[in-house]
Amino acid sequence: MISIPLAGKSSIADHMVIASGRSTRQVASMASKLAEKIKAETGRSPRIEGLPTADWVLIDAGDVIVHLFRPEVRSFYNLERMWSFGDAPPAGNA
Repeated sequence: MISIPLAGKSSIADHMVIASGRSTRQVASMASKLAEKIKAETGRSPRIEGLPTADWVLIDAGDVIVHLFRPEVRSFYNLERMWSFGDAPPAGNA
């Protein structure tokens, strides 16, 4: 898992978190549990995209955007490289 600070670099969120699960089942489980925790902490449900297929699930928790991937999909899209602005480790360091 990595966290990329976006404050001052993007208006979409202050932080982006990128993590991997080993399978679609694990990614879906991680997303569901995280959504429950976010709702318990904030009192509001985050927006979730991609849960039915669970290859790549995006959780929009307001100031934090979470991307959960299967490893092959994470490697293909390589969001770390796209959004890191030179301050994140290479893809695959989950």
